[in-house]
This record gives sequence, C-alpha cells and structure tokens, in this order.
Amino acid sequence: MREILITGGNGQLGTELKRYPWPAGWAIVAVDIDELDLRDTAAIEATVASRPWAAVISGGAYTAVDKAEEDSVTAWAVNALAPAAFAKACRAADIPLVHVSTDYVFDGAKQGRWAPGDATGPLGVYGASKLGGDLAVATSCRRYAIVRTSWVVSAHGNNFIKTMLRVGAERDTLRVVDDQHGAPTAAADLAAAVATIALRMADDAQAPAGTFHFSNAGETTWCGFAREIFARAAQRGGPSPHVEAIATADYPTPARRPANSRLDHTAIQAAYGITPRAWQDALDDILDELIGAAKK
Repeated sequence: MREILITGGNGQLGTELKRYPWPAGWAIVAVDIDELDLRDTAAIEATVASRPWAAVISGGAYTAVDKAEEDSVTAWAVNALAPAAFAKACRAADIPLVHVSTDYVFDGAKQGRWAPGDATGPLGVYGASKLGGDLAVATSCRRYAIVRTSWVVSAHGNNFIKTMLRVGAERDTLRVVDDQHGAPTAAADLAAAVATIALRMADDAQAPAGTFHFSNAGETTWCGFAREIFARAAQRGGPSPHVEAIATADYPTPARRPANSRLDHTAIQAAYGITPRAWQDALDDILDELIGAAKK
C-alpha cells in the first residue's frame, strides 16, 4: 500500500478526504492535533521522516479568523511555521506536498476573479499567517502544490450552512452581509481536487507544481448564499426565514473580511483538468445529507 499523510483529519476537508474513494493500493493516515500538534515543528519533521509517504496533504490550520487577531502567536505557529516544517521535511525526503490555503491572502479590492499570481495583501492575522505558510512552501519545497480555496462548507463541522439552518430555525428574520462576494466550496469537492493533485504528484515527479485556486463555480454574496440555503431547505421541510441584506459596516467583526473572494480556476483546469461544478449543486448534496432529499 502507498500511504498519504493528511493533517487536519477531523476538520471539514479531512473528514471528506477520509470519505473519498481512494484507488486500490492507496491508503491514507489522517491525523489531528491529538496525534500531531502542528505547533511542534520537530514532531512534524519526525512524522514526515517516519515512513516513506507517497505524498503529504497539509490540510490542518488555525481557522478562527476573529480569534487570530488576539491569538497571533498560535495562528502564526500553525499556519506558517508548520507548513514551513512540512516543506523542509518533504523536500529532504523528496515527497510531494499539497498545502491548502485561503482567499484571505488577498485584500479583496480587485474587480474580478483572483488569479494565483495576483499580488497578495492580507487584511488580518489569519490571512497574513496563511500567506506566510504559502511563501514557506513555495520557497522551501520543490514538489509542491498550494491550493487556495474559499467559503468551505459541508454537512459536518462548523460552517455557514449549518449556522444558517440552526439560527433560521430559531428566528423569523436574519440579517446577513450582502457586500462580500465569493463562491462557496463544498469540502467534498475540495477533497476530490486535492486528492487528484496528490495522486498525480505522487506518481509523476514532473507533475505541475505551483499555486492553484479552487472553489465551486459561480458567485454570490453571503446574503445570496443564505437565501439559497433557505429556499432549498424549504423544499426539504427545513426552515425558511426572511433574510435581510445588510452591509459589512452593519456587522463589525474583529478581523476584516475581503470584499471580493472570487477565485480564478484557469490554472487548476489547465494543469490538472479539474473543472469545479456549480456551488448550487454542491449545496443540494450537503442539504440532502443534513435534512434529506427535496420533496417531490
């Protein structure tokens, strides 16, 4: 069996990577903080060196965006120093590294979709620490792929869909930001993209390296996303509150969010033949799992 090491094993992406139909002859070892503390760079290097991994998927991260503003040391340790340790160890062992990153490395000011080569400009600690991880991987590892994504959702963990369904069942009206633009990303679809890249890189030493963007296709705002969640939830007997559009200024948070998180998929399509499906289709699959199939 050829083995792939995965970090963040209990997160949204890690859960979907464990559910992914890996080809015969492949096995994954998915670890979380109780098995590998990402603040411990020596443990990271020892884990990578412990066996002949076919690839490493760095999916674990410090994702508490607002908390990171006060807990910057931990955010930087997990999001920047840990990827640096993985990059160093993977380079030493000649193992491909697939590192998952975020739209938060951008300032959100661009009109249009963000391409991998666009200038970065994070607005807060979370985005800055993730950019630090990107730079560490890109400068320290020869065989690497950085996959930036946005608005990750699934039927498990903490995410926007589950929050909306919970709060929507308690209130008749919700106020949701309508001036931040992006595309939701189903963790299952992200897992499939990451697995495709990892398998290719493990088999082909000349597989394309670099930075790629992946989200589901299309675009919306958080308000538009919420309205679609409830429209489709109602078809399944779920809640359907009124969603009122508000501005970011009306919902202040400790960390600033990018106003534009739309990602360009050209690079990942050209390099790996990955074409994302519409975010609405992905939403249906998640609601099917959470609530059940739409009623005829």
